Amino acid sequence: MKIINHKVEGLAFQQAHHVGGEITPSIVILHDTAGRLETGNSAAYLASNNTGKVSVHFVVERDGSITQLVPTNRRANHAGQSSFQGREWCNGFSIGIEIVNPGKMTGSAYSARAWWGEVFSDGSGAELEEIETAEHGEGVWMAYTEAQIDALVALLEVLFRDIPTLTDITTHWYVSPGRKVDTNPLLPLEHIRARILGRDDPADAAAEAGSAPPVINDMLVQIEVGNDTLNLRRWPSFNPNVIAAIPDGVVLPVQRSGTFAGRDWHRVAYGGHEGWIVARYAAPIVQSDS
Repeated sequence: MKIINHKVEGLAFQQAHHVGGEITPSIVILHDTAGRLETGNSAAYLASNNTGKVSVHFVVERDGSITQLVPTNRRANHAGQSSFQGREWCNGFSIGIEIVNPGKMTGSAYSARAWWGEVFSDGSGAELEEIETAEHGEGVWMAYTEAQIDALVALLEVLFRDIPTLTDITTHWYVSPGRKVDTNPLLPLEHIRARILGRDDPADAAAEAGSAPPVINDMLVQIEVGNDTLNLRRWPSFNPNVIAAIPDGVVLPVQRSGTFAGRDWHRVAYGGHEGWIVARYAAPIVQSDS
């Protein structure tokens, strides 16, 4: 992908109704659509002459497809009253990216209700988690898909490569604290920022600090997932960070172990990768002294 005439080559383009004057973007602001998940629903609304007069530069769907609605050098109405590092009204110097996600929900991780009444269950194919943070408050949140995170990273790589004035990536809750809570706390924001901006990944440091080498020297575990596969993850969390799938029955050496968000994890090596697995699916192998 590359940017030609302020449009990303290869993406679907749907002209938004509410487009402002020319801008020089210096930041990217990430949002949740906080709407229905059907592909094209949010993009169609944001392209329309909607009553909120809202628009955005890009929409990232659950399947990873992306629609551009506003050229990167034109103002979109996505941030509202906001400020970033002392500069107010961020629409005048930012690119907005909406990620399709229901936003903050009520209920539990087993059954959560979105603001428009739709109910999502833990058997619906989407990961739900109950999380409370100082910035977001208490709520139930839906994890972003792997396809969405991959697509978002690919888009950001193009934007920061081809627009030299861009310097940072932030979120709606950061530029409008107390007024907005998107993106949700399951977004691996600091990992994304580290990758795009060339900084150290704080998730790696947190995993290292919260774990230790196994008590048993040369500890081995065998994957037990009943003829299924177990996800090998970049960090010990259920944020979208899967790097490989480990088949049932594979034996692996344990490098480090730790407890994160109430779950026990092991760091292992598999297929040329180092990553984390949930310990409950890995049975220790008792090794003979002979």
